[in-house]
Amino acid sequence: MSEPITAGTESAAVLHVGGGSPYDVVIGRSLLERLPALIGDGVNQVALLYAGDLEQQAQRVAETLIGTYDVLALGLPDGENAKSAAVANDCWEALGERNFTRSDVVVTLGGGATTDLGGFVAASWLRGVRVVHIPTTLLAMVDAAVGGKTGINTGAGKNLVGAFHEPAGVLCDLEFLDTLPAEELIAGLGEVVKCGFIADPEILSLVESDPDAARDPRSPVLRELVERSIQVKIDVVVADLKETGGVDGHPGREALNYGHTMAHAIERATGYAIRHGEAVSIGCIFVAELARAAGVIGDELADRHRSAFASVGLPIGWSGDAGFEDLLATMAVDKKSRGSQLRFVVLDDLAVPRILAGPDQAHLRTAYDAITRSA
Repeated sequence: MSEPITAGTESAAVLHVGGGSPYDVVIGRSLLERLPALIGDGVNQVALLYAGDLEQQAQRVAETLIGTYDVLALGLPDGENAKSAAVANDCWEALGERNFTRSDVVVTLGGGATTDLGGFVAASWLRGVRVVHIPTTLLAMVDAAVGGKTGINTGAGKNLVGAFHEPAGVLCDLEFLDTLPAEELIAGLGEVVKCGFIADPEILSLVESDPDAARDPRSPVLRELVERSIQVKIDVVVADLKETGGVDGHPGREALNYGHTMAHAIERATGYAIRHGEAVSIGCIFVAELARAAGVIGDELADRHRSAFASVGLPIGWSGDAGFEDLLATMAVDKKSRGSQLRFVVLDDLAVPRILAGPDQAHLRTAYDAITRSA
């Protein structure tokens, strides 16, 4: 699955992302010394875009770079507040003032919102400059940092403006997880468990057999979960980078959006107060119930969704103010929709995803009722 390497005193792994713009994802501990190698040669300036609450960590990264590069450090608003056109414009103006050229590099440090915003800034500046991601949350490591999706939010919904822009490298230093709040790490497991259902059942076996180890940032179990989840994403995006579709009925990159149509609707309904991984957990329960109602999967697989996500402390029900009609209207502007037709990623069987287009309204209501009963 991966190539072992040595970084400092810690063993690390390198997962290679092939395709038209190949790059490496390095996973391990004490890895900051590897950052210059990912940035590459011939670079004069590095713009370090970091989450505003990570100033101390940003200083450590900057110290790794100063002396080799001119470093422009730009603190961003926390969380989804970073993903706006106004913040992107502030970054563009800062790059312009520094005469940031095509041979220079953006480095992001933070969670998924930082990665999305920083990747979009890199994709749009001079029509594309290199970017290296240093994800600091479990969610960002297994999801946002790999695959080249970038984006910002608008009033109409999440990630509706963006670009595909693959990074030049990703540095997953697991030491950042040591100080990650427990609730943030648990939220990140939402994307991990999702990967188990859509592609790698061994992920589910690891989580179900030892949920405590799955929540322990220093455990070998969590490290294996990180590597396996990243490998799932690599396999999918290499085969279908721009979400044009898979082969033999596989939905391609859209499979990674399992549970996300409802998840994004819930996020918007809460003003992004709910964590993304928590919303994904609820969204996965919703599509499992939708598939059950439509006769696509049986009770055992549908029920396993509830037990797997709940085992690590993730929510499996929705009790927010937004009702069925509200969430349905938001889902109608989801990126997977085609015209007025809703489309959901569902499972035919474990690790066998497909698209369910235009589901019956009664089945949607049944699935919604199932998640509200679980709240």
